[in-house]
Amino acid sequence: MNQVLYVILGFTAGILSGVLGIGGGIILIPALVLMFGLTQLQAQGTTLALMIPPIGLLAALRYYRSGNVKLGIAVFICLGFFIGGLIGANLVQDLPGPLLRKIFALFLFFISLRMFFGK
Repeated sequence: MNQVLYVILGFTAGILSGVLGIGGGIILIPALVLMFGLTQLQAQGTTLALMIPPIGLLAALRYYRSGNVKLGIAVFICLGFFIGGLIGANLVQDLPGPLLRKIFALFLFFISLRMFFGK
């Protein structure tokens, strides 16, 4: 039964990713922790693992065809993400799960305030 729920979660995150450009951190990680009982580290690691295949390829192609992809920017961000992801994964391994969960929640809270009240 969980496999079906995982597919529904992925489908929902895919739709939101295609519409709003969100998915991994904002949808998948909280859902995996709160609904499926994964630890914060497991949810983050699982989300990173599922980004490896080209899950956003079809949505990105649609955006690209409409002229809404800055490919030159994406390449450099991808390079930084590749290296930064390794560094971040090494740094987080020794943090206690409850502390990491609180840091993650605070990050989302401050981002939401910035998005809501910003220009």
